[in-house]
Amino acid sequence: DPDRLVQCPYNKHHQIRACRFPYHIVKCRKQYPDVAKNLATCPFNARHLVPRTDLSSHAMNCKDKGLLEQDIVTQLYGHQREQMNTVSTWEAPPCEEDWEAETLEQSDSSFVW
Repeated sequence: DPDRLVQCPYNKHHQIRACRFPYHIVKCRKQYPDVAKNLATCPFNARHLVPRTDLSSHAMNCKDKGLLEQDIVTQLYGHQREQMNTVSTWEAPPCEEDWEAETLEQSDSSFVW
């Protein structure tokens, strides 16, 4: 829901609509540099800012981790299926060379070094 309220990780008094949250984070990160250096960004969702000490615990339990892994698996298997089902429709262009005719023409002319 883009209109639900989300709490700012830099200032607990800030309540921001979810659709504006990424813009607000950038702004607040600059306003609160002391808080920002103690927070880390989740590798699965850039909207998750957690204390650096809790990052590994958060990464293990992040709800977006499963979604990302599922997307990766889906893309890998989908790409492999596409490669297996792809049949080449390439055809060689018609050849206009006639080597036999060329050798006959060359035998008529004398070759000089």
